[in-house]
Amino acid sequence: MVRPRWILALLGALAVAAVFALLGQWQLKSAMESGEVEERTTEVVQPLTEVANPADPIRQTATGQMVSVDGHFIGGDEQIIAGRLNGGVAGYWVVSHFAVELPDSPGIPVARGWAADAETAEQVAATLAEHDSAAETISITGRLLPSEGPEVPADGTDPHEMRTVAVSALINLWSDFDNQSVYTAYIVGADAPAGLAEIDSPEPNPEIELNWLNIFYAVEWAVFAGFAVFLWYRLVRDAWEREREAAEEAAAQDAAVTPAADESLSERA
Repeated sequence: MVRPRWILALLGALAVAAVFALLGQWQLKSAMESGEVEERTTEVVQPLTEVANPADPIRQTATGQMVSVDGHFIGGDEQIIAGRLNGGVAGYWVVSHFAVELPDSPGIPVARGWAADAETAEQVAATLAEHDSAAETISITGRLLPSEGPEVPADGTDPHEMRTVAVSALINLWSDFDNQSVYTAYIVGADAPAGLAEIDSPEPNPEIELNWLNIFYAVEWAVFAGFAVFLWYRLVRDAWEREREAAEEAAAQDAAVTPAADESLSERA
């Protein structure tokens, strides 16, 4: 190991390992940067028209955003959504059709409030249907959430009972809704009408999503760095073993030649 060529080889292996280590550090830094949480001001109310567009998928940055929007409710389009938790208690949402004050009056579902039993939810929905039929322009505030997918009814449940706020299903139940645009999201209203409890809609928690591909590459570069040093060690060890074997063979040959020479001298004597 102390021979000049192996010392130079060690320096070369360490240099290669250092390059691999730097590449691994760069990959790890990229993974950490991609996983940084972007600060979002979801609790600052913004106009709905600035954070979402009808028919377009809701952006990730808009999910959970508190929004305000002007328009009017369409009386008679209230729907009851079952199996909704509020403070850990299962109950029912009353969801209404809200026509946004824009050209073509795009629709968006609004979850008005929560009731512990279906009877209360249906009574409030009937009252809202009469009140909303006046088509009074109002401003509402609430949390914007992406549309949920339709749920397949489980065995033994009412096949007509809705359990998700699925825009694609609601528009088929709304009256006089033909070729109009619709938001692929819904709003959880901040204020509940009389007879309903406010829906528990907390501020969304930021999620950190690490780039696992970059982390894998970082580990891979670390393995390569270790392999460079290990390769130098194996080369040195193999060379040492070959030299030792050669020395042992030479010693064995010398040991075989010496007795023969002694016997020849004895015969001459």
